[in-house]
Amino acid sequence: MNLKPLHFIGEPVEVQFDQPPALEKKPGCPQWFIWRGETHRIIEELSEWHDYGRRGRSARNMRPTHAATASRRGSWGVGRDYYRVRTERGQIFDLYYDRAPQGVDDRKGAWFLYREMSGD
Repeated sequence: MNLKPLHFIGEPVEVQFDQPPALEKKPGCPQWFIWRGETHRIIEELSEWHDYGRRGRSARNMRPTHAATASRRGSWGVGRDYYRVRTERGQIFDLYYDRAPQGVDDRKGAWFLYREMSGD
């Protein structure tokens, strides 16, 4: 299946899991997401990929050998986990979990709806 971006969305979403994730910073693919007040049930995870690259100030705060390892495995609060999913309505979306803490009192990351995809 050859997919192309249909719409850039880039908005925060609320996600729901049938079972709570074992790890907060590596939650896995959710089973539902709520976007603009509408619930979307995920029926299939099509792919998963990770971007653990360090950006901004954090790109320069590690020794090169440690930074190389962190870019492969991730480090606390850095990177994104992406999931391409199909919803029960047949739509295909890319979601991601941003592992960066949202603030001092909220050390968890946040979920975003990245884009909607379209097949040829």
